[in-house]
Amino acid sequence: MKTLGFHAIAKAFGPVPVLHEVSFELAAGSAVGLLGENGAGKSTLMKILAGYEAPSSGELRIDGDPVHFDGPRAAEARGIAMIHQEFALAEHLTIAQNIFLGHELKRGWWLDDGAMRVATVELLQQVGLGCSPDARVRTLSLAEKQRVEIAKALQRRARVLVMDEPTATLTSAEAEALFTLIGKLKQDGVTLIYISHKLEEVQRLTEEVVVMRDGRFVMRAATASLTRTQMAGLMVGRELSDLFPPKTPRPETAPLLRVDGLSVPGWCEDVSFEVAPGEILGFAGLVGAGRTELFEGLMGLRPGSARSVQIAGHEVRIRNPREAAGLGLTYLSEDRKGKGLHLDFGLGQNLTLMTLKPWLRPAEEAAALARAVEDFGIRAASLMVRAGSMSGGNQQKLALAKVLQPNPRIVVLDEPTRGVDVGAKRELYGLIQRLAAQGLAVVVISSELMELIGLCHRIAVLRAGRLQTCVDADGATEELLIAHATGTH
Repeated sequence: MKTLGFHAIAKAFGPVPVLHEVSFELAAGSAVGLLGENGAGKSTLMKILAGYEAPSSGELRIDGDPVHFDGPRAAEARGIAMIHQEFALAEHLTIAQNIFLGHELKRGWWLDDGAMRVATVELLQQVGLGCSPDARVRTLSLAEKQRVEIAKALQRRARVLVMDEPTATLTSAEAEALFTLIGKLKQDGVTLIYISHKLEEVQRLTEEVVVMRDGRFVMRAATASLTRTQMAGLMVGRELSDLFPPKTPRPETAPLLRVDGLSVPGWCEDVSFEVAPGEILGFAGLVGAGRTELFEGLMGLRPGSARSVQIAGHEVRIRNPREAAGLGLTYLSEDRKGKGLHLDFGLGQNLTLMTLKPWLRPAEEAAALARAVEDFGIRAASLMVRAGSMSGGNQQKLALAKVLQPNPRIVVLDEPTRGVDVGAKRELYGLIQRLAAQGLAVVVISSELMELIGLCHRIAVLRAGRLQTCVDADGATEELLIAHATGTH
């Protein structure tokens, strides 16, 4: 394969068009970042390439010749594979069985299990995974499952590999290991199409970017010719100098939440902080620093103890999230899909999960949902859809609306913009700023340092479970926060 081309590709689901005559070509062996907001049509275009969807019109071309795939196996036969955000693995089967599923090796009439195990060991070595080929996939971590997916693609002799948000659920160390593997695949001549909202990863891994917006091709350019700000502006179609809303002055009022000497066994020791009504307090730190665990301990989600926890000057004891909500403190988990929302539930059911009322009438739930849709700008095809059918940004708005449903005075937001596009981030920043303007005390935990600097009044930095410093965000830089987080300051 020398070239891969999309020629006037259009796609509609019923009366709704999602792709509008998209055309561009890719050279074999290149690494291309495919950029666009949620709903831009990136994943649909890649599903057409990988045989999961058929175009309504237009055609794919390989080396100038039109091709038509009637399913993923036909695409795999031409060396094209896609690794989805949600892995397509059979959890109850072994690694070897997953890698060869539908492509089993045989000896006569019988499956050649031995040959498949040997081949699997070789494939796992290529992707840097030291697991047994007989290990059940359900026992693997997310990073290990991702490597099994890549090994499966290599077994199919993939020359074009599409990766859709591959680091969304990985730690920093796991992501670094993936980047090393991607570098090896590039050296081996694999064409990589990399979909990610993390523009620093796109800059690092790709030579070209293709930008889509509203189902249309916008432009392609050398990655090195664009800054991250320019990439983001192309994705949303406007300048992003106003990405963060203007900050209000830090309030000079008594703290609403004061925590003294909070310890979480194995994670944090003797951490003290306070946050005032109208203030946004950020928490920074490397993966493993204990930020999430600190607040899970405060909320009663894991064992923890403190010398004192005060809300509005009154000593409180919190044993579980329901007690916390009753005291006016709520927490938005970093794990939106696992802990933040029930993706198979409807929007109204998710929204009212934290209500403190013993009974809730359907009319009250409907009215609450209507208010949330209006207040938080939640966009869905219908208010009757499942939460899992919405885009990441709209799921996050729903999750935020859910933790605010009990009318808290203090809200803790853990990675509030993880996995959402630039446009949705801007909306979420505005919502968070609005909460502070309404007098709530807001805590934001984030791995994105510029997010903390642009949004917060003060930033606390944790390292190895201990509070290193708390700095004024207006005078902070990424370099300063990293120095405190790594202990080099």
